[in-house]
This record gives sequence, C-alpha cells and structure tokens, in this order.
Amino acid sequence: MGTALADRLRGGSERLRDSRVVDVGVPVLLAVVGVAELLAVDVDGTALAASLEILSAVLLVWRRRFPLVVPPLAMLPLWLLPVAGPQLQDASAPILFLAVACYTLGRWVADLRGLAGIAAMLAVFWVVYHFVDTRQHNISDAVFILALVLPPYVAGRLVLRLDAARILALRHQELVRAEAVRGERDRIAREMHDVIAHSISAMVVQTAAAQDLVRSDPARAERALADVAATGRQALSETGRLLHLIRDDADEMAFAPPPGLAQVPALVDEFRDRGLTVELRLPVPLPELPAAVDLSAYRIVQEALTNAHKHGADRTACLVLTRDRQALRIDASNPADGRCGDGSRLGLLGMLERVSLVGGTLDHGVDPTGRFVVHASLPLAPA
Repeated sequence: MGTALADRLRGGSERLRDSRVVDVGVPVLLAVVGVAELLAVDVDGTALAASLEILSAVLLVWRRRFPLVVPPLAMLPLWLLPVAGPQLQDASAPILFLAVACYTLGRWVADLRGLAGIAAMLAVFWVVYHFVDTRQHNISDAVFILALVLPPYVAGRLVLRLDAARILALRHQELVRAEAVRGERDRIAREMHDVIAHSISAMVVQTAAAQDLVRSDPARAERALADVAATGRQALSETGRLLHLIRDDADEMAFAPPPGLAQVPALVDEFRDRGLTVELRLPVPLPELPAAVDLSAYRIVQEALTNAHKHGADRTACLVLTRDRQALRIDASNPADGRCGDGSRLGLLGMLERVSLVGGTLDHGVDPTGRFVVHASLPLAPA
C-alpha cells in the first residue's frame, strides 16, 4: 500500500508540474509569435504594440487559476493595439490570444458562466468596431467574430466533459477493483475458516486417541484430555456456525474440505472439457503442504487457467508445479494475443491476494517468445 500511495503522489506531482509548464509555456509562445509578427510587418508603434501583447501573455499565465476573470482582462491590451499604431488588419497573432482566452472560458469554468466572459468580449469587439475601426462593417464581420470566438469555447466545453467522463471512469474502475479485492479477501477468510475447522477436527481425533496412550496418572490425564477434546468440539461447532452465517448465497463449497493440489487434475479436466488444451506437470507423489499453501495453490492454478481460457491466443496453456525445500512454485503460460492489457486485471489482483496471504511472490508479463507467463512462489514456512 505504501508503494502504491507513493506512486500516486509522484504521479500527482508530475501532473502538477506539467500543468505549470503548459500554463507558462503557451503564453510565452504566444508572445514570441506576436512580437515576431510585429517586427516582420514593421508598422508604426511596433514597440508599444509588442508591449501590449507581452502584457496580454503575462495575464494569460493565470488563466487556469482565475478562468472567469483573466481571459477578458488579457484581451483588453490587444483591443488597444489600434490606439498604439497597428490596425486590426495588420496583425493576426491576436487571433491566437483570443482562441486561448475563449478556450479557457469553456475548459476551466465548470458552469455556463463562461458565456458571460464571451459576451463581455463580444461587447468590446462591438465597441472597437464602432468607435475605433473606421472601416465599413456589415453582418459578415459579426459572423467572422463569432467564428473566432465560439469554436474555441465549444472545444473547451468538450474537453471539460471528456475529462469529467475520464475521472468518473477511473473512479468506477477503482470501485470495481476495490470490490474485487474485498470479495477475494472475504472468500479467503471463509476458506481459511474451513482450514481452521479441519485442523481443529484433526486435533479432536488426535486428542481422543491420546487418551488411550497416556498411562501415568490416568484419571487426571483423561480429565485434561477430555476437556481439550470438548473444547475442540465446541470450537469446531462454533466455526461451522460462523461459516454457515458468512457463506455466499450459492454456498460455493458447502462444508466439504477445501480444495488443494489433489484436486488440480480434476480442475484441469474441467477446462479441457471447455476446450482448453492444457499441458500439466505435477510433482509425483503429490507433496504434503500446509493447508493455507495447498488452498492458495489451487486457487492460483484455477485463476491462471481461467485467464488462459478467456484471453489466450489459441486455447492452449502449460502448467508446471514444482516443490523444493523452501517453496511450492507455480509456472503457468499461454500464447499472448496482443491484448493482455485490455482486461480488467482483476484475476491477477486475486492471485496477488492469494500469494500475499502466505507471504509469497508473484511475477507476470509477456516473455520474449510472446507467451503470457505467471510465476508464483509460495513459501512452505511462514516468512
């Protein structure tokens, strides 16, 4: 969890740094283009006009922080260009400034108040055309101005909606992942209760047998062992009652013993009947494993075969289980179809929960031969 949190914080800081670069970089680029254009056309008042464009660019640096106020203010220096010297038809760079200002009103103002900023800029355009620009104007000028103002604003609104949809999708994905983790952990808890229940059952049997073997102070030993047996039976009864309460509606495993390596061949046969060609290699004879490792190994194999059946390129899979003194190792592979990243990855998440439960490790990915491989190592002793 600490690593995941650090990654999220690091990603957030990188996004913040990138946004600052964009906030400053776009106005700087506009200022460079505007000043270069003024120097190229070489009209009267170039120095003052360049200063006005630079002032407009500086104001646009804060466009994201104050999106409703900055765009109209940033356009005011550009509307004074005819007073400085260059006429409206002499420079085209102000159109770029205008596009950024209108986009800002659509992108960073959450509601429709950005239209008030658009209306304010259109009003200033009317004032400039009516009192400053002495040329004859008609309806085509109004259409021209609207064509400059509305498309950037609409584009900003679309980007705002798409970003909101993206954030909603990410939140939904997080909820799905969290629900999958919680469901898998609940299932693990139920199955571990099964393991405990069967362990207690074995304890009861062994204790009852020990009653016949103890000969020193038989009466006292028998009373003590009888108390242990009674306590074990009571614990077994309580565990069964708890399991009955927390079972899912389907009662997936009822009160049968939890599955393990002994049930893997039957599981493989089920997948073969469903059309998956499986190459299986198991240690012979099957090793005796701790109950938690035995159960987790079965579930990891089950999930690996499910992934191969759903996402494999040719419905084939290879499954190899080996055991040494330290761990049980599970190697599963199947031909990748090039879409390994398109799934929900919840199956891998479930495997990780299983491996973490017993203190093991899990590696997965596409190897150089184009096969999707899963390698799990389950230690035979607690870490």
